[in-house]
Amino acid sequence: MVAILLVLLLVLILFGAGFAVKILWWIALAVLVLWLLGFLMRSTNAAGGRGRWYRW
Repeated sequence: MVAILLVLLLVLILFGAGFAVKILWWIALAVLVLWLLGFLMRSTNAAGGRGRWYRW
């Protein structure tokens, strides 16, 4: 009985981790798209050159 509960617990943990990892991949993809759009659409400065596209 304990072995069955341990297996079920392991399945639940792995299913939860797999779901969380899948969500994190989608979030990472969205951030990458936003980063690329910000990189490609950055504005020019007064001298006509490209400015920094990041703030730090």
